[in-house]
Amino acid sequence: MGFSHLGLFVCACHVLVLGAFASASSKNLPIISFDEGYNKLFGDDNLMIVRDGKSVHLSLDERTGSGFVSQDLYHHGFFSASIKLPADYAAGVVVAFYMSNGDMFPKNHDEIDFEFLGNIRGKEWRIQTNVYGNGSTSTGREERYNLWFDPSDDFHQYSILWTDSQIIFYVDDVPIREVKRTESMGGDFPSKPMSLYATIWDGSDWATNGGKYRVNYKYAPYLAQFSDLVLHGCAVDPIEHLSKKCDNTQSSESVPTGVTRLQRIKMDSFRKKHMTYSYCYDRIRYKSPPSECVINPQEAERLRVFDPVTFGKGRRHHGKHHHRGRGSQAEATSI
Repeated sequence: MGFSHLGLFVCACHVLVLGAFASASSKNLPIISFDEGYNKLFGDDNLMIVRDGKSVHLSLDERTGSGFVSQDLYHHGFFSASIKLPADYAAGVVVAFYMSNGDMFPKNHDEIDFEFLGNIRGKEWRIQTNVYGNGSTSTGREERYNLWFDPSDDFHQYSILWTDSQIIFYVDDVPIREVKRTESMGGDFPSKPMSLYATIWDGSDWATNGGKYRVNYKYAPYLAQFSDLVLHGCAVDPIEHLSKKCDNTQSSESVPTGVTRLQRIKMDSFRKKHMTYSYCYDRIRYKSPPSECVINPQEAERLRVFDPVTFGKGRRHHGKHHHRGRGSQAEATSI
């Protein structure tokens, strides 16, 4: 199914929904139970529903990882979960919270990712964000960051705002990345309806120092905990590709429309302190930066202190099709 098929994806009410969003805290959004919004994806007993159905435990052991997926496809919206990551030695472990339509569009899929990359004892977890549109895996738009807290100590909220003009990643209501749709990006901006996924899986081959540090099952099971599940957007019928329903309740006032002035200050501070990789500065991968990149000389100089990230040749690690989970195009080479 080609890119021209996008015309069929009509979400008649998404303008109503997104137009009602106001810049406010997302903490007031309704929390749904697992059965209301999700289905098990893989992992059998490694997926456990707890706390009256409002929280999910995903575990990884030598037998399998685990994961769940939203019951509906969504065309734009706000998607969020509070997540607590595995503690102690977690090298090679990948926890992902992401949107994708790879099952429907294997050759021209869209994707918006939070990926959490485990590490050896004494080294911190890292976050990676990815954006792909229309199968544009050869032009990866990955960024990687450290955090200002230990994500295995307690729950923290991770959120994705996706509209027809921008994508914003949030950590605890602090925006950490903003991707604006530009004309030059064309179909590289995610535009087709997507499902929301959460997985934990073995990324030993690439996730920690390019595969040097692998999952050590002596520390298994590795447990990732999810709660405060939010699916707030325009649900799309998977067969007809038309809108089924859109959330237009008063709770939409709790969903941000973009980055406020105060949030931009926080975002700029976060990126200066914690960003360790941006595709825009990857001279090994790109002779010239992708067209949407705005090069900041100070940022480029600061990022030079980190080892360059080695990327694959446009191949994706679609582990979830093999009941493992999913991976990233990026080969994480520094700890």
